[in-house]
Amino acid sequence: MRILITGGAGFLGSHLSQRLLNEGHEVICMDNFFTGRKRNILPLMDHSDFELIRHDVTDPFKVECDQIYNLACPASPVHYQYNAIKTIKTSVMGAINCLGLGKRVNARVFQASTSEVYGDPSVHPQTEGYWGNVNPIGIRSCYDEGKRCAETLFMDYHRQNGVDVRIVRIFNTYGPNMCPDDGRVVSNFIVQALQGRDITVYGAGQQTRSFCYCDDLIDGFVKLMNQDEAIGPINMGNPGEFTILELAEKVIQMTGSQSKIIHEALPSDDPKQRQPDITQARKVLGWEPKYSLEDGLKPTIEYFDQLLSAE
Repeated sequence: MRILITGGAGFLGSHLSQRLLNEGHEVICMDNFFTGRKRNILPLMDHSDFELIRHDVTDPFKVECDQIYNLACPASPVHYQYNAIKTIKTSVMGAINCLGLGKRVNARVFQASTSEVYGDPSVHPQTEGYWGNVNPIGIRSCYDEGKRCAETLFMDYHRQNGVDVRIVRIFNTYGPNMCPDDGRVVSNFIVQALQGRDITVYGAGQQTRSFCYCDDLIDGFVKLMNQDEAIGPINMGNPGEFTILELAEKVIQMTGSQSKIIHEALPSDDPKQRQPDITQARKVLGWEPKYSLEDGLKPTIEYFDQLLSAE
């Protein structure tokens, strides 16, 4: 197939590009390089079936393709709060432009949504039927509400115009090709540990997250896209739940770092718990994560170690 990936030079987009090329597809990677990095796709540039377009999804585009993966949007608070208006425009107008293209060329369209649609959840673990507890005027709402609106658009284009859609709600994911400065907890801790700096834990560190390794997630994306039973939204993440303090201690242990853990004030609207209920993914797709936290941290630490050494 000929497959368009918006945000294709980003953390997840670059892994998806590699996976789809390995399967023999043509890949058109579209990215504006706000958070995407050329180094992520450098190994793919000489591949005869790989094509790169520098373009912003908020502007309309025309491409002939069979499938569209819409992954374009900064996903870490540091990046999405940098220009909040641009973030919500990327989610909303990006969805409209992908869906419009999908309608025109009769392509299946995939939306990378997020567990942030659940906000600071009052239900635990979170199932797809939970409508969430989101602050619509907070500092995180440009991302949370942008993704919620994108889901609305996907469902309305599906109901009204018959566009073939798939929606995934992504829980915390990590792995090689993450930005070292993206402010996400895994990359933060690894970079701080490798540089021997203090590891910053917000609050007491008792808030929980569930960490999914990128290869597991990409496998789920492809499974959802290539079946006809479910359109979603479907939760994808690793149901193993860890406190932030446990993660910090694990990273210190695995890097052999002398870093100390220090505590800072909790940011506004920071969710206290995050754990996916992946019953749907197991049932419909036969999908569940294979990597343990330790299995995934090993290649991630190696990646950051090489990156920091090179820099």
